[in-house]
Amino acid sequence: MSEEQAVESVDDPVTVPSLTTDLRELGLEAGDTVLVHSSLSALGWVCGGPPAVVDALQEVVTETGTIVMPTHSGDYSDPTDWSNPPVPDEWEETIRDTMPPYRPAVTPTRVGAIPECFRTYPETHRSDHPTVSFTAWGAEAETVVADHELDSRLGEGSPLARLYELDADVLFLGVGHDTNTSLHLAENRADIPIETVTGGAPILVDGDRKWVEFENIEEDTDDFADLGAAFEREIGLTEGQVGAGTAKLMDQRALVDFAVEWLEANR
Repeated sequence: MSEEQAVESVDDPVTVPSLTTDLRELGLEAGDTVLVHSSLSALGWVCGGPPAVVDALQEVVTETGTIVMPTHSGDYSDPTDWSNPPVPDEWEETIRDTMPPYRPAVTPTRVGAIPECFRTYPETHRSDHPTVSFTAWGAEAETVVADHELDSRLGEGSPLARLYELDADVLFLGVGHDTNTSLHLAENRADIPIETVTGGAPILVDGDRKWVEFENIEEDTDDFADLGAAFEREIGLTEGQVGAGTAKLMDQRALVDFAVEWLEANR
């Protein structure tokens, strides 16, 4: 959406006060633990841009709750696996040898303007996975991002599993289930045929840059839209409007449990 289209999509500017009102009307409350997936452009013309969205979320949830966002950096991965775009084969060794190490405070995310802004906020904590990190703020922030395992990047050793234990909610701001990372936790838990793949990335080990390899399941998002639609029909969620965008608030535990059964029956 262009800035002109963003202006035309709303009758009034989307502001921190209007966002807080919309979020509360959706059902978000102080003390909640919430995993946020977002699209800034879907919200219309936001006065102040990404910081306005983060400020509104913090005002609603307060420090008694916890806000979490994916802050993935997919370019911190093995160039052999890159496809959008691929790089020449002869570049791969150079990339593996020279890519700077992943550093939570420095490495940018590639999953949107709001998460990139959020990860720079004071008192946020970012997990140590070089490819699929999460950033958290609030009462349980350190618990959520601690000990993010390389070999269980979106499974039991990930912040997704910690959110499940905390009975978190999932909030969509203008996005759909194709971005719903909690469904990857269900992939890891479901009894389905699934292959293991080897990845790699540069990290700091005792202060020195080192290329490390790790194994994870071969994730697949192709059926996530269908899975999400089935969840909405059979279990349900709360839907409303935040800014100009469609917002959805759902129980992560119910979502993951449903997704495990759905994947076992349909994949």
